[in-house]
Amino acid sequence: MTTTAVADERVVRTSPVASVMKRPEIGALLAAVAIFAFFALTTDTFATAQGASTWLDSASTIGIMAVAVSLLMIGGEFDLSAGAITGFTGLVVGVLTTEYGLNIWVAILVSLGLALGVGFLNGLMVMKTGLPSFIVTLGTFFVLQGIDLAGTKALIGQVAIQGMRNVPYYDQPQKLFGSSFEFAGGTVVVSILWWIAVTAFATWVLLRTRVGNWVFAVGGAKQSARQVGVPVVGTKIGLFMTTAGCGWLVGMLLLFSSSTVQSNTGVGQEFIYIICAVVGGCLLTGGYGSAIGAAFGALIYGMANQGIVYAGWDNNWLKAFLGAMLLGAVLLNEWVRKRAEEAR
Repeated sequence: MTTTAVADERVVRTSPVASVMKRPEIGALLAAVAIFAFFALTTDTFATAQGASTWLDSASTIGIMAVAVSLLMIGGEFDLSAGAITGFTGLVVGVLTTEYGLNIWVAILVSLGLALGVGFLNGLMVMKTGLPSFIVTLGTFFVLQGIDLAGTKALIGQVAIQGMRNVPYYDQPQKLFGSSFEFAGGTVVVSILWWIAVTAFATWVLLRTRVGNWVFAVGGAKQSARQVGVPVVGTKIGLFMTTAGCGWLVGMLLLFSSSTVQSNTGVGQEFIYIICAVVGGCLLTGGYGSAIGAAFGALIYGMANQGIVYAGWDNNWLKAFLGAMLLGAVLLNEWVRKRAEEAR
């Protein structure tokens, strides 16, 4: 009696092209190249050093939040308060320094502590109540928005903070969060460097650390992850705190780049963060995605946002572009995921 040998699926060779196509960020990379080529060929200033400075600046703060949101989505959760917290943190620093004379560095640390506290409460409520994170963070969004508007108005009689440049030692954090320098004929704002650093660190955590394995595990199969000893509660709370911490960072970047902050800063941006993460390869169901892909998604947004202006189009076309981009990304990501599963 003879038997037929069956190849072990773990040692089946995969072509380099197939391996690359299975990466979650590949679709966003190809889309970014196509959009860059389109606007570079159809406009005069898009591909210049100064033009690139503009759309990279536009993408940087969106990119920082998109990367943080992508980690949370890989972990199977959403945070709709991510946009409001950027304005909240900036307002905290502005009120404490301009109205109460608190040292600016102390105010920045207080703002960070409050942001991490909001993230902790979001994660704790989601894990302890079992409610969808969509609902919990939507509630947090409205609470923060109310504090930003009504709270700020009650304290200072207006809904915007101005005069930050007159605060003692303002120039110190301004160098860290709001400075810029000339490079190759263009202007590089420090937020671009923060964006690169956050993306690199998030990618390292996801792909090279135990915590990264936990993030994929709690998003892909929470119950199974718990059974093998993954700290599900701690991991998810940590992800919410990471998103809030990045919200604080973006709040500081916006505050010290313009020396002012409005009560509606960041409101409405949360869906853009999610769109960038989905375009970058994150599944809405969790367990799959890429921090680099989310950064590419933000780059696409920044290029489209400025490219439409350079092309002289009605800026409202950006909304249609975002909607089409989201639908296309969802379909592409689902196709890639199925192909990856079939190849196993």
